Amino acid sequence: MKRNIITIDENKCIGCGLCASACHQGAIGLVDGKAKLLHEDYCDGLGRCLPVCPTEAIRFEEQEIETVTVPSDIENKQPDTLACGCPGTNAKAIKREHTPEKIQVKTSANESHLSQWPVQIKLVPPNAPYFNNARLLIAADCAAYAYGNFHNEYMKNRITIIGCPKLDDGDYAEKLTTILQQNDIKSVTIVRMEVPCCSGIEHAAKTALQNCGKMIPWQVVTISTDGKTIEN
Repeated sequence: MKRNIITIDENKCIGCGLCASACHQGAIGLVDGKAKLLHEDYCDGLGRCLPVCPTEAIRFEEQEIETVTVPSDIENKQPDTLACGCPGTNAKAIKREHTPEKIQVKTSANESHLSQWPVQIKLVPPNAPYFNNARLLIAADCAAYAYGNFHNEYMKNRITIIGCPKLDDGDYAEKLTTILQQNDIKSVTIVRMEVPCCSGIEHAAKTALQNCGKMIPWQVVTISTDGKTIEN
């Protein structure tokens, strides 16, 4: 099986770094003033780096990769379809009655701390009333699955929005900037995974914080793939 891998013409490269900034995978970096493909296995072949190169020093090259045999019953399975429309446009706050503090130690792991709907960055309306005076959590999709105490430690008393820059088209920065500009956000917590593609959600959030014209306290938390906090 063949897949696309970028190649960089060093004679054309002027070392501007635009391709490295555009690559959400962290596959490209600058070495001795020239762009280099640092991690071939990180390159997803989507080509976000191509249109930003001012000298057209980047191109794709097809390379052979090992193929994995997929069982026929999985390969031929038809995707499930939903009979109803997506309720994502129905923005609402969720009021919960949580367990009293004196017995919460026994039950808190089972409680949801999601306080609004929808949660996907692409679906949330920037002017939703629940954003005002909110402590905002911007999280990678996978984080809640990797970190067992995610609801209690990160979602509790926060408005949660999630996304995956590898799977979603476009950049979240513009949408996040609008949310920060139009609402009185008290703080921003960014929770990402340690994998390179998660740098995209961190970069978008930091860009929004820089562009919103406000001084908002923020922090980045990185979760390892085995569910540990490795940076806080």
